[in-house]
Amino acid sequence: MRNLWKGAISFGLVHVPVKLYAATERKDIKFNYLHEKCKTPVRYEKVCPTCETEVPMEEIVRGYEYEKGKYVILKDEDFENIPLATAKTVEIINFAELSEIDPVFFDKSYYLAPGDGGQKAYELLKQAMAETQKVAVAKVIIRSKESLAALRVYRDLIVMETMFYPDEIRNTELLPEVNYNVKINENEAKMAANLIESLTEPFNPQKYHNEYRAALSELIESRISGEEVEVAPRVETGRVVDLMEALKASIDLAKEEKERAGMKKGTKAEAKTGRKAGTGSGKGRKKAKTVS
Repeated sequence: MRNLWKGAISFGLVHVPVKLYAATERKDIKFNYLHEKCKTPVRYEKVCPTCETEVPMEEIVRGYEYEKGKYVILKDEDFENIPLATAKTVEIINFAELSEIDPVFFDKSYYLAPGDGGQKAYELLKQAMAETQKVAVAKVIIRSKESLAALRVYRDLIVMETMFYPDEIRNTELLPEVNYNVKINENEAKMAANLIESLTEPFNPQKYHNEYRAALSELIESRISGEEVEVAPRVETGRVVDLMEALKASIDLAKEEKERAGMKKGTKAEAKTGRKAGTGSGKGRKKAKTVS
């Protein structure tokens, strides 16, 4: 991976040299827009309507419109010369509990690796945060934008989550749909809680897959090879009339799913050992496979 910038984590008088890496990447399937008649990719040109000509990137500058048609022009060096400590520094403000930060504040994840000569200070900060089970709340500038950030220990390194400022989180009062008044009876509340409990299990990220992207890839591959893709029939879900009935049915379904998952785990274990518990015949193994 290529680092995005080199800087330092600063807290108190401690200075920890670090390198910043993007921790995530988008794997969405990308499409080009084509002219339907000739299948030629459509170009998006940056054109100046006054000069009536296409404008190359080196002639494009950033301008802030302070009045209609009037701009303050800022160049790259203007952004770089802003006198802030956070320009190339992750400036820790304080430490807090991770549970106190609502996930709505988190934006993007970055890995922080130790910079040249910063291994000992980096390890010290990482161990201290792990031992106290605290996260650091900081400020940092990335790509001409200052963000709040949370530093925490992830696996065996420090990860930084850029965060939105409070005034960037939209007010929920702007949603008129949430101003409703309904009454939930005790049985409905208990059933809903039971449903949540029946669907609760340890978080395992390997369990989740982008099924839409896989289906889209299959469709593209079939078009390339000239084959047709079999489309599974859409499951029609009837409108729920009785909420209690829906809750009961959902709990029963969750129990069945867990039982099926348990059978699959047992079948996989048997396949690895080559025999069913308490049975040495091939007939028993075959039956176990068909049950799942």
